Amino acid sequence: MRFETSTIKDIAKALGLSTSTVSRALRDRYEISEETKKLVLAYAEKVNYRANPIARSLKERRSYSIGIIVSEIANNFFSQVINGIESIAYNKDYHVIISQSHESFEQEKLNVEHLASRSIDGLLIALSSETQNIDYLRDLYAKGLPIVFFDRVPENFETHKVIANNFKGSFDATEHLILSGKRTIAHLTNSENLSITKERLKGYQAALAKYHIDFNTDLVKYCQHGGMHSEELETAVKELLPLKPDGIFIASDRLTTGCIMALKNTNPEFAHKIAIAGFTNSNLVELFSPSLTSVRQPAFEMGQVATELLISMIEAKRPVVDFETKILDTELIKIQKGISNKFL
Repeated sequence: MRFETSTIKDIAKALGLSTSTVSRALRDRYEISEETKKLVLAYAEKVNYRANPIARSLKERRSYSIGIIVSEIANNFFSQVINGIESIAYNKDYHVIISQSHESFEQEKLNVEHLASRSIDGLLIALSSETQNIDYLRDLYAKGLPIVFFDRVPENFETHKVIANNFKGSFDATEHLILSGKRTIAHLTNSENLSITKERLKGYQAALAKYHIDFNTDLVKYCQHGGMHSEELETAVKELLPLKPDGIFIASDRLTTGCIMALKNTNPEFAHKIAIAGFTNSNLVELFSPSLTSVRQPAFEMGQVATELLISMIEAKRPVVDFETKILDTELIKIQKGISNKFL
């Protein structure tokens, strides 16, 4: 049995109005009287009228959909970014289509090209840890697809970008460990080619330099898949243990939570002696054992800002030539004996 839906023509015929009048009334246009709007809206509600998105997209040559690419939806940071994106997109009548790269360049490229073939109006993307060549994105952008990058952003790509203050967040976390009396501080981080890796490494190095602590490359361990593979994390932890670090600064959400588990699996006794500070947006930080000083990113706000910028590009009457890189502040949170202390 085929489900029948009422159309604008049906409403117009029933009310004795023109289809253009009904269409304008449904869109709350100023030239239609309030009395007519109420009449049309009441009847539309009665017959359960719903706008036909396909007809609308054909007429306006827009799909009213936005593509999103993240490495992993289950990641606390990215799930909060997506919530921020949806809070803006749905209020502006855009649907979102979410895809995961799983830190794979090939998966990222495949997903982006599929979304583009589905005629999305714009793309929000955080690059995968494997991504180095973004020519495919440049091609789509040159053909008119609006793109906004967030969190993991490329260099030399003229468009809007939204990032956290990675340098300050990593500097604050490393400085906190130093002021807690730690002098041999390891750094566990993502793939070397990611923007967040470079920026957070600089913050870590700057904090060491401020307190006249030599930078030791042996204390820096890169995880090319961002902690998505437990073996990768456990290998990094095993390589650090002989160096006897008394503190560790960790550069991302998945790495931070994964490192704690890797430490417990590798050397449970040592896990409760080392001080840890790391980027994480987990809402359960106070339950972590060992305790964790966390750098929290404004993920929800990042999603909102990125979406606002993308929609402004989509709806612009003329080509956008002035672009912004929005840098949002992080927050350092120390958990001690169940109490959260915040250092802005």
